[in-house]
Amino acid sequence: MKQTMEENEIVTMKEQLAELKAENELLKTKVLQHENILEGALDAVAIFDEQMRFIDVNSSACHMFQLTKIELCKRNLYDFLTLIPKNEIKQLVDELYKKDSFGKEVVVKLENGQVRFLEISLHRRAFNGYDLAMLKDVSFKKMLERERTINEQLFKDLFHRAVDGIVIFDQHGSFIDANGSFCTSFEINKVQLNSYALNDFIDKQDNDKLDKLWGVLKENGSAKGELPVVLKNGDKKIFEFTTTSNIINGFYMAIMRDITEKRSMELKLYKSEERFREIFENAIDAIMIWRKDGQILRVNQAASRTFELAEEELVTRNILDFIDQTTLAFAKVKKEYFQMGAIREELLFHMPNGQNKELEFTSKMDIAEGHHLTIFRNVSERKRMVKILKESEQKFRKIFDGAMDGIVLFNNDFEIIEANPSAMRILNGSSENIISFNLYELLFSDLKQDRVHTEFASTYWEESLQEITYKFENGEEKILEFTLKSNINENMNLAVFRDVTEKRELEEQLRKSDTLNVVGELAAGIAHEIRNPMTALKGFIQLLEGSVKDDFSMYFNVITSELSRIESIITEFLILARPQAIKYLKIEIGKIMKETIDLLNAQAILVNVQMKLSLEKDLPLIYCEPNQLKQVFINVLKNAIEVMTKGGQIDVQIKRKDERHIVVSIIDRGTGISEDKIKRLGQPFYTTKERGTGLGLMVSYKIIEEHRGIVDVESEEGKGTTFHITLPINQ
Repeated sequence: MKQTMEENEIVTMKEQLAELKAENELLKTKVLQHENILEGALDAVAIFDEQMRFIDVNSSACHMFQLTKIELCKRNLYDFLTLIPKNEIKQLVDELYKKDSFGKEVVVKLENGQVRFLEISLHRRAFNGYDLAMLKDVSFKKMLERERTINEQLFKDLFHRAVDGIVIFDQHGSFIDANGSFCTSFEINKVQLNSYALNDFIDKQDNDKLDKLWGVLKENGSAKGELPVVLKNGDKKIFEFTTTSNIINGFYMAIMRDITEKRSMELKLYKSEERFREIFENAIDAIMIWRKDGQILRVNQAASRTFELAEEELVTRNILDFIDQTTLAFAKVKKEYFQMGAIREELLFHMPNGQNKELEFTSKMDIAEGHHLTIFRNVSERKRMVKILKESEQKFRKIFDGAMDGIVLFNNDFEIIEANPSAMRILNGSSENIISFNLYELLFSDLKQDRVHTEFASTYWEESLQEITYKFENGEEKILEFTLKSNINENMNLAVFRDVTEKRELEEQLRKSDTLNVVGELAAGIAHEIRNPMTALKGFIQLLEGSVKDDFSMYFNVITSELSRIESIITEFLILARPQAIKYLKIEIGKIMKETIDLLNAQAILVNVQMKLSLEKDLPLIYCEPNQLKQVFINVLKNAIEVMTKGGQIDVQIKRKDERHIVVSIIDRGTGISEDKIKRLGQPFYTTKERGTGLGLMVSYKIIEEHRGIVDVESEEGKGTTFHITLPINQ
């Protein structure tokens, strides 16, 4: 029985053992299956205990952490969380252990220093009481997301800050969005942007260009070119564009640049180049472009004519072939040119036909691509003409400066441009102040300025001879003859002056002399005819006076006095009538004046006139005819006494004028003489007295003239008159 029980137990144990073996095999199979699943998983898989220690990991996890399985199973997850602050780690772990914790991102730092972003999905107690974690490396994803964020920000910055206009539009051309530059270029408000479409800004005649743009864009996905647009205010612009399709939600984006000004500048540049080409080809001056070594590259037609070679042959030559490089002039020009980079000079050039030409040239270095530009002008003929002109100018200058008449060049405002020495002498001016002299004041002071070009056109500009009397600032008066010639050059007129003051004085003296001759002849006849009866009258009066018994002495005295007066007048006539035999003596003029004053003193006292004589000390003796001078002094003093009806003082001053002359001044305080009457003093029979004959001053003037003296009269009406008699010391 006992044996049977043992056998039953053995069978039972065997059965249990067989079950355990089967269960162990099953477990082994499951473990193997789990290991295969763990190793075969593409994502990293790790098993953690409650302290987050690695219990088991697959190869993907080893690859992720770059450690072997043995090394990794010795580590803790916390060892890789060093980049997370400690106070945040617990919060992170708590979030991982939540019931529904899936895809929590964690940043880890590997032992080699690499940083990775891991997405962890944790399942608690998933395997024999351990936690199962699925680890996914999302570093690349994070990098892409970061790059996308940066790119989006960059796109926004570029979109809004771009200088070029950027617009986003749909397949119908309606504007979706645009940056500020686009709105500014199209002169629209961004708020109103969505109400516009691309074809709203296209002129009808340019619709074919827009259709072509849509065709290329749909076919190729992009397009570029130029598009003319018309703004709402009517202004036209040209835009350069680059368009791309399907950039955002199937929309199109176009980058547009306003090239209106650029095209305008290009057009101006093209026209400028055309003008340059026209100027270059048709210029009168020779133009040459050459390299630094002197090789000629391009010439115009004028250069071909100047250098006596065809254009095709000229461009094969060197510019130095035409110059003598041994001359000092060339060395100087070359040095200055390479120092300054530009020059304007003249040099002698040798033409292929043996002719030498003096050429003026302007040269500029490095005008384009290191080339030189030179413009030539043949000045040989000009120099010849300049030489002729200089010779002609010298001849004119000699005639101008040496002319006896005054020649003045003046503009239409009568301002003097130039005057010759004779003109300066006539007009009392110097080379410095003659320019400030205005001819209008001299010639036409009696006319208004606005009448100059009307009245003068018929009177003065006809080159007729005119005569004026002009009084200068120093009081001197001159009689001037002048002729005018208008418009001898642009804004230039000619005036020719001649001082005829002396001529007119000589003519006046000649007229006076003719008058004196007539008067002399008349006086001689009258004196002859009167003197004989006068002698008889005087004799019979004396006989009659002795025979008459009654007292008629008063009558006889009057008759005798009047006969003596007639005789003195006849004597003055005879002085005019015949030349006087003058006997000059060396005598003291003061003595003659004293005797004259003594002679007339009695007459002066009767009318309450005093005569005061002032003599300068050490006066020299003068050569004169005493009686004639005494007669002059008597005539002048008698006139002075007679005009001083209310009495007063006559001053007589005798002094030296200079080393060769003495001046006698007789000053009265009478009624004075007007200026027009002063000019007539000394003329035959001219007098300002009621009973005067006009012979006294005429005789006086004649005597002073014969003594080679001068009589000057100064007078002011109401104040008196001064006679200045200037006499030479030696005859």
